[in-house]
Parts: sequence; C-alpha cells; structure tokens
Amino acid sequence: MAEIEGEDSGNGFGVSGSSLTGHGVGVLGSTDTFMQTRGMPVGPAQAGVRGNSSQSAGVYGSSGSFDAVVGETNSDAHAGVTGRNFTTGANGGVGVYGVGGSLAGKFDGHVHVNGDHTVTGSLLAMVDIILQGADCAEDFDVNPETKAEPGTVMVVNDLGVLEASCQAYDRRVAGIVSGAGDCWPGLILGRKKSTSGRVAIALVGRAHCLVDAQYSSVAIGDLLTTSPTPGHAMKATDGTRAFGSVIGKALGTLGSGSGLVPVLVALQ
Repeated sequence: MAEIEGEDSGNGFGVSGSSLTGHGVGVLGSTDTFMQTRGMPVGPAQAGVRGNSSQSAGVYGSSGSFDAVVGETNSDAHAGVTGRNFTTGANGGVGVYGVGGSLAGKFDGHVHVNGDHTVTGSLLAMVDIILQGADCAEDFDVNPETKAEPGTVMVVNDLGVLEASCQAYDRRVAGIVSGAGDCWPGLILGRKKSTSGRVAIALVGRAHCLVDAQYSSVAIGDLLTTSPTPGHAMKATDGTRAFGSVIGKALGTLGSGSGLVPVLVALQ
C-alpha cells in the first residue's frame, strides 16, 4: 500500500510540495523484485516515484537555483536517468530531449552511442574525438550493374556515377570501396537516410585494395593505379601515365596473383 497517494481534484496537482532549503516532496520506494535486465521498463511496483499523465508531463521538476531533476544510482548496471520512447516509424519519438539557452546537453566523461548519430547544426567538441576506423570515406551513387565489393577500385562514368575500373591508368579513378579486410571507415561523408544504391568510397587514410600483380609485383611504397583487371589496381610503372591516375601508396606486398593489399589512399 502506498503511504502517500495523490489525486487531482481540479487544481492540476495530485501531490504538490515546495521547499526553500530541501526537498519539496521526498518519496522512498522499495521492491522485492530486482530488474536484472536493464531493457525492461520499470513498472509502478518498482518505482520510488511514478508520474502518469495523458495530457501533460508525467513528472515535472522546476528550480530557480539548482538542478530541476536529479537522478542517482550506485548500480553498475543501471543509469541515473533513463528515458524511453516506444513509438516507432519515421517520426518516432525521442527517449531523452534537452533544450538549453547555450547547451542542450553536457556530459562529463565518456559517451557511448549505439546506432546512427545525427547532428543538425554545429557540433563543438572540447576534447579529442577518437575514431576507430581507418579512413575518411564518402557515399557515392553506384551503377546498379556494378558489383562494388569492399576493396574494389572505382571510377566515375559518363553519367557521373561510379563503376568498377577496367582500364590501365584511368584518370577518372575515384577511390576504393571502403570496408575490406580489417579496415573500415572512421568517418563517412555524404550519408543519406537511404543508402540503397550507394557505397562508401575511401578517399583519405588507410584501406585494403584489390590488386593484380600479374602486371608487376608490388612492394611497400609502390604507387598504385588502375589496371585492366576489373576493380583491381596495379603498380604504376609508367610515370608519364601515372599522373592523375594514382590511387595511393602500397603498405604491403604482393608478389604474384591477385589479392587485398593495404594502401595509404592518396589520389593524385
């Protein structure tokens, strides 16, 4: 049984409290049911404070000189404040929403994001941003008839979309399809909500590239260009033709046959 129950009698509040020095309303809640799984919603039987409204805020906090709402926990498996929104679809709601005169949100410590992170406006970082990926890539439209697997060398065709390279020293070279081997993009530019028909092309950084060594063996430091083998690079041995068609510099070796070679991407 609840020790304090409140019901709105017409003034807008079921329970109202105010204080100049401490808590306006203090509620202690306990439960014999421990929620082992963080993803499970906390029900009324488990909550120390529960607010419910069909037309306005379930719980509202306001303060003129301190934090309006404070959440704390000593649990390693649970958060001090959790926000959930179970609506789905293109216009699905937000779990936690912040509005500020200067900052909408501030975090002291590490931030972990699962899923896509969309920023509208400016993003100001006062600390180092560590990207675990190996290259800076950009999404491009690809000819639907092209099999653009990671590591494939791509060129721009006459329609302005990308397709696999198929001739030597092609100055239309655009880059390498990112994501081959143990390298993946650290940053992707030009990303849209729908990635259908688009692939990420490594423009700068380190990426694995399909290389055909039948034309010449490849050593570390060799410049690579497009080859007659579709989607493959080769060692640039003709300096007069190489200008404008170089993909990057080999960071590995390939004595014969074809395979993936790590490349420092640097179009030139």
